[in-house]
Amino acid sequence: MVRPHLPLNALRAFEASARHLSFTRAAIELCVTQAAVSHQVKGLEARLGARLFRRLPRGLALTDEGIALLPALAESFDRIAELVEGIAGGTATQLLSVAAVGTFATAWLLPRLPAFHAAHPRIDLRLFTNNNRVDLAGEGLDFAIRFGEGAWHATESVPLMEAPLTPLCTPALAERLRTPADLRALPLLRSYRADEWPRWFEAASIPAPPLRGAVFDSSLVMAEAAVQGLGVALAPPAMLPRHLEEGRLVRPFAHQVASGRYWLTWLKSRSTTPAMAAFRDWITAQAAA
Repeated sequence: MVRPHLPLNALRAFEASARHLSFTRAAIELCVTQAAVSHQVKGLEARLGARLFRRLPRGLALTDEGIALLPALAESFDRIAELVEGIAGGTATQLLSVAAVGTFATAWLLPRLPAFHAAHPRIDLRLFTNNNRVDLAGEGLDFAIRFGEGAWHATESVPLMEAPLTPLCTPALAERLRTPADLRALPLLRSYRADEWPRWFEAASIPAPPLRGAVFDSSLVMAEAAVQGLGVALAPPAMLPRHLEEGRLVRPFAHQVASGRYWLTWLKSRSTTPAMAAFRDWITAQAAA
């Protein structure tokens, strides 16, 4: 990717002037003349085609454009300083941004992250959650962990694990279920994937009843609804181990149906960093185990 030339001296002059709201104090910090700072800022304003300061009789005031630009610059300069100091001191960290489906992040990834941090203390992992809808490029992500068939546009994918679905409900509701056909008389909690319950009934060799009622975009929320006795959830037991271990939910029938896998995905155009390689190797090994 061709990067535009950035006027770093001018940006630094603006950032210092914006913090102090004074060209004079910015000049003292940067060890240059006040005229040099003012000239750099004027050049930056000309390049942007927008005023960054309103010149007042006793100092400066930021314009809306200046207010928008300052936080990004301040954070960038702080990060550069931190990296330079880390490299000089041998303690540099690498940023890694990962988005994951909320169910996977909570039930599977979070309990294992301490082991990753212990193995890679210099990787600063930023974890974001989503409901399987993610924009790798637009959100500046290194990886996204998604559920599906593994085919996303312009994306590389590595399979992590399957998570078959099966009915889960409270022990009280389970007492009312003798055969899979008994499910037809109970509220069936479902995801936005409309074919899941029909496919499960097909696997159980029973006609599916009409589906109505609440639709959930998270297996965790659906499981909580089932815990509260609102119905029977069709959810992945592998992602709800604590619910089952603690007896809040039980599995009344053995029939299950696969509807996809969890995948580690990244943009084909993304160059693999050492931090990305370390995380990919770690998570695929964890999933295989």
